[in-house]
Amino acid sequence: MNIVAGIDRFQRQHPVLGFPIAVIYKFFDDQGPYLAAIMTYYSFIALFPLLLIASSVLGFVLQDDPDLQQRLLDTALAQFPIVGDELGRPGGLTGSTSAIVVGSLAALYGALGVGQSTQNAANVAWGVPRNSRPNPIMMRLRSFVVLGIGGLGIAVVAILQSIVDNPEVVGIDHLPDLGLVMRVVGFLVSWGIFITVFKLVSLRRASWRSVLPGSLFCALGWQVLQYVGDAYVQGVIARATSMNQTFALVLGLIALLFLLTSTIVLGLQINVVRRRHLYPRALLTPFTDNVVLTAGDRRAYAQYARMQRHKGFQTISVDFDDEA
Repeated sequence: MNIVAGIDRFQRQHPVLGFPIAVIYKFFDDQGPYLAAIMTYYSFIALFPLLLIASSVLGFVLQDDPDLQQRLLDTALAQFPIVGDELGRPGGLTGSTSAIVVGSLAALYGALGVGQSTQNAANVAWGVPRNSRPNPIMMRLRSFVVLGIGGLGIAVVAILQSIVDNPEVVGIDHLPDLGLVMRVVGFLVSWGIFITVFKLVSLRRASWRSVLPGSLFCALGWQVLQYVGDAYVQGVIARATSMNQTFALVLGLIALLFLLTSTIVLGLQINVVRRRHLYPRALLTPFTDNVVLTAGDRRAYAQYARMQRHKGFQTISVDFDDEA
């Protein structure tokens, strides 16, 4: 126990260690993995129908245009599961109006779920009392705003990536270090998206400055996950058989989405822990009651209790008995 007590004293005295420990503790106190899992579920429901929509739209575009079909076969799209195989068949892809309608409805359901689950994760992280949270109608309307911001950012990043891949189209292929510049710009755009979304979902409990650390963490994590995704596509999906490609796509997409949503939840926790000074925490506080609570522990546990207020005329007070 002397070793544990020494480590505890050290992390309490050094925020460089105490702060990340407090973030991790709050992540699990708030059931962060479950919040991330819900966001992952809705993200998958939103994204996978888009593949159905994209294949149907592509089928309409390729009708009576064998030259375009051949050009697509020469691109990376030919390596994409299912789509690549269909491109190489005589019949090719075919458009389907019903597939577009069904896919659009499923994608809309998933997208609204993403917006709501993101707001719920923010409400839990910030300890918003239940009676202070937006009503179901307002929450869905705010989901459209969140999705609009995210969609706009994704479109900008996609345009930047297209410029990097085809610089001659806009006449800037002669510029040095173009790829590096565009990557930096893309990173800044991603950071701006997370800043805006985190400020929106905080329900005015955070200033623009207070959401900077968590949004920076998420922007960096997003960049890392893009490299991981590229490596996964090139190293696993591209080398798998047709049947295994489908499973690899689904499992890989779920794994990457869970890593991304976990990063977002951690980013929210970073902002809250820093803003409300919920650190340092007692090292053994998640494991036993036989512990001396820190001021950060008291603030965190008081927030958890007050978050359960359901009515404005309900009062919740938090007291702590003498510690052991």
